[in-house]
Amino acid sequence: MSRPVKITADTSCDIGPLLKERYDVELIPLHVTMNDQEYLDGVNITNDMIYENWEKTGSLPKTSAVSVGEYEDVFQKYVDQGCDVIHVSLGSGLSVTHQNALMAAEDIPGVYVIDSCSLSTGTGLLVCEAGERVKKGMDAPAIYEEVKALNQKNSASFILDTLDFLHAGGRCSSLAHMGANLMSIKPSIRVLNEQNGNMTVGKKYFGKLKKGIVAYIHDQLADRTDIVRDRIFITHSGFPAADIEWMKAEVEKYGPWGEVLVTTAGCTISSHCGPGCMGVLFLTK
Repeated sequence: MSRPVKITADTSCDIGPLLKERYDVELIPLHVTMNDQEYLDGVNITNDMIYENWEKTGSLPKTSAVSVGEYEDVFQKYVDQGCDVIHVSLGSGLSVTHQNALMAAEDIPGVYVIDSCSLSTGTGLLVCEAGERVKKGMDAPAIYEEVKALNQKNSASFILDTLDFLHAGGRCSSLAHMGANLMSIKPSIRVLNEQNGNMTVGKKYFGKLKKGIVAYIHDQLADRTDIVRDRIFITHSGFPAADIEWMKAEVEKYGPWGEVLVTTAGCTISSHCGPGCMGVLFLTK
């Protein structure tokens, strides 16, 4: 008889409380340092705290990976309870979290670490896939092999209202930042699975953010025959409920979908993209 399987993931998977409960996921928090004080993502810091600090000081927090020891503590806890562990990590091209998780798993039998090759709910999509397989009673080695094979199939992209945060964090040149502001450019960012989660600039949209979002959703979803329609995420870094409703309505135009899931990006992601960022994320065939 196979051992029960516990799913763990980094908080940067942004799955939200509904899916965390549905799939019984333990989220392991990344670290956020702001004004010389350390916080835990998803525990004792919020996006609003980051945005308010930005307005007051013009400075951004620093994010850092989960340590090897922290992973060891979580993995060992569940192995001691008689479980195998499937851990889905932030893409290895973005952070050392994946490497740290692998190191933690080396001497703990029954722990399987999957590089999502993505971020935010690009990672979350694989967490859901692992959760569905746990529900079916599959054992950990089989889940690991099937879900790992999907890490090149998760389509993750975003559209940004502003390049201020990327510029302040050193991820955007001063010239590109100034040009985007002068020309009202709303750039999209595309996650490169084949580069383990590294990102590149995609299509640029001009004008008001709402117009850009509508065009971005169309470009991502129109006339697609390669999308797995079980679920699609709308993940954002902070929008009013009314805006979320029209975004969801736009996405639903390109259905049918098994479910349209709306989640808020955690502090690890939002501290890099800033407010006014949203994306649609899904698996492809």
